[in-house]
Parts: sequence; structure tokens; C-alpha cells
Amino acid sequence: MANKVLVLLAHPALETSVTNRRLARAVTGLDGVKVHDLYETYPDFEVDVAHEQDLLREHDVVVFQHPFYWYSAPAIIKEWLDLVLEHGFAYGRTGNALRGKIMMNAFSTGGREEAYGPDGRNRFTVRQLLAPFDQTANLCHMIYYPPFVVYRGRGLPRQALAETAATYRRCIEALRDGTLPYEQVADLPRINGAADALDSQQSRIS
Repeated sequence: MANKVLVLLAHPALETSVTNRRLARAVTGLDGVKVHDLYETYPDFEVDVAHEQDLLREHDVVVFQHPFYWYSAPAIIKEWLDLVLEHGFAYGRTGNALRGKIMMNAFSTGGREEAYGPDGRNRFTVRQLLAPFDQTANLCHMIYYPPFVVYRGRGLPRQALAETAATYRRCIEALRDGTLPYEQVADLPRINGAADALDSQQSRIS
């Protein structure tokens, strides 16, 4: 049985976005995938907690898609996390609504890949910088997948951006179809290549 995927899109100026708008377009309309634009839905930040919790109950995979703002996500995601992941719902003795579900981040950075690491200007890898999301998933009994990362999003040539968007689509489809087992991807710095490898493998088989 296929998973249902919820993409929580968070870009405060999506109309001017280069990368995130292209990624969102690549997965919009896929069977079993819902793209939920948080800034469009909640321009005043008045998050409908009951509605968001219902969406979480209905979906098996939760993807936070956003630009990488100050080593994290735009403000509405923090607001969403603070309000929606309540004690007794997402964590705590009786908070088991998200147990066993998958969480993942998909985001674009302004910097190049070499800027993220002990020898780069940002000092830490993106996986290290995403530790709060990783721990949030852990507290909520979720499975935290490696991120889908687009480095230097605005600087990508048009063809490279198109190929990246296609890879993102394959990644979301694989999460929906359950063909990216956690054990095979858990230690990857980012999940992008795993989706491409899977697609290549399937092409050879067919």
C-alpha cells in the first residue's frame, strides 16, 4: 500500500522563488501527494491546529520544503511546530499520533556545497545544522530521513535546475511508493543521489 505524502511548503515570497517554486511544481498533482502552502494558507500566522493535526493523521510522510534561512527554516515552520506538535498528540505518554511516520526536509541554500562542513565558512554540515528537526522527529517517534538539498539554488543553470526538480519528483515518488528503505539511506549526507540511483536501477531492470 502506497504512502500518502504531505509536503509542507514554506516560502514567504514564492512568486519570486527560483528553486522552491520549481520543486513544488514538480510534485504538484502527483497521486498521493498533497502540497500544502503554509504562507498562502496562513498569511496572518493563525495556524488552524486541528486542521493541521488532521492532515498529519491522514499522511504517512511529512516533508518540510523551504529555503534554508539562517541555518533553519522560515518563521512559519517554527510557528507550525510550536502549535501543531502538541503534548499528548505528537509526544508524551499518550502522544503517539505520528509514531512510525517519516519526516524529511527539502530545501535550497544560497551557498555552495563546500561551504557546509568543518573547512567551510558555515563550519557545520547541513545534517548537523538540521539536528533540531532530527530530534523533533525522534521525540515524536518519527523516522527522520536525510534531507533533499539543492545547493546554490539561485545559481543553478536552467538545465541543472530542471534535472534537480526531476530528481525531487523521483524522491517524493519513492517515499510514496516505499522504495527508499531507511536502512539504505540513513547515513547519506543528502538523499538526492539515492533517488537517481533507484531510478537508474529500475531502468536497467525494465
